[in-house]
Amino acid sequence: MSQKQWIAGINAVSAAIEHDGANVREVLIEAGAKNPRLAEIETAARRADIDVRRVATQALDGVVGGLRHQGVVARYAAAKTWSENELEGLVEAAEGRALILILDGVQDPHNLGACLRSAAAAGATAVIIPKDKSVQVNATVRKTSAGAADSVPVVPVTNLARTLRDLQKLGVWIYGLAGEAQASLYSLDLRGNVALALGGEADGLRRLTRETCDQLVKIPMPGGDAASGVESLNVSVAAGVTLFEAVRQRG
Repeated sequence: MSQKQWIAGINAVSAAIEHDGANVREVLIEAGAKNPRLAEIETAARRADIDVRRVATQALDGVVGGLRHQGVVARYAAAKTWSENELEGLVEAAEGRALILILDGVQDPHNLGACLRSAAAAGATAVIIPKDKSVQVNATVRKTSAGAADSVPVVPVTNLARTLRDLQKLGVWIYGLAGEAQASLYSLDLRGNVALALGGEADGLRRLTRETCDQLVKIPMPGGDAASGVESLNVSVAAGVTLFEAVRQRG
């Protein structure tokens, strides 16, 4: 399936050219811009035989609708759409060390982008998101992820609980993050096939997702309480903490 869209920002456009240049149709660069990184993008694009045009700032503003573009945007045809049917192959290819991030209803594209960036940095096998009641990968997500949206498989699924059960059948142990859980994240063995499930910004994990997880755990927060005003972590921060605990354990 091909879905045309505009991506904006130096990191996002650079990553698209580097990792998936065949699907970058055109690059627009601000006329008269002196940023050397824009010149590098132009050189890389032309080397990849991608059309490059110098345009007015107003043209860039109109294309991305107010998104901060840093003087460059690209028209992108995202040819690769990961299917839930491909999850089994991704898990098998990980050879017993699959690391999957499950995001249950993240609504803010900046949060999703930051989660994808952490997932890519941690070498995650895949990121799973519901098709409904969740932000999908769009221009803002791509820009915030600094190109990670093109380097880690993002798998939208129709029925999240069913997907979790399918993962369990593949030998993946699923841990859900919940503030009221008794067990600590740091008590877990995260070295095998593991999926880490985090909920959305407002309500956390949905009931059915909680019930399907093998275990609920929490990130210890010694200073977190109502009095301090810090009762929970932002979902993107929590994703980074959990993913890199797994990375630490895996050496």
